[in-house]
Amino acid sequence: MPDIKHSIQISATPEQVYPLASTAQGFAQWWAADVTQPADTVDLGFFNRATVYRLKLALEQPPGQAEWVCESGDEWSGTRIAFRLEATKSGTQLRFTHGGWRTESDYFLSCNTTWGELMFRLKAAAEGNTPGPLFSRDGMAY
Repeated sequence: MPDIKHSIQISATPEQVYPLASTAQGFAQWWAADVTQPADTVDLGFFNRATVYRLKLALEQPPGQAEWVCESGDEWSGTRIAFRLEATKSGTQLRFTHGGWRTESDYFLSCNTTWGELMFRLKAAAEGNTPGPLFSRDGMAY
């Protein structure tokens, strides 16, 4: 099963980065503007909610690890999104994996590119910059 992986250095402590990777409010700062939190899940809406990815927090170990299980989405369902944070002299090394894909489809490759951009958005948010989420409420990238 193919995995998407990224690594990025962030000039902020793991304690500052962790909420961005482990909460609905954090996701709204860098990923998607349309974020809701029904029950014990987080829903991210795209394209006026024509696409909704439901995530459930499966592993919560502040400030070092947060892992989400994707419960919806044709190709996302059953995949896992993991954030591993390691303190460094200059802040945090974030290792990201979106793993367990069934196949390396064109959509998988497109998501890999998008996740790369999202890592820079998360970095900016953690470092006190305000780029906002990559995706607006209608699902279009800003």
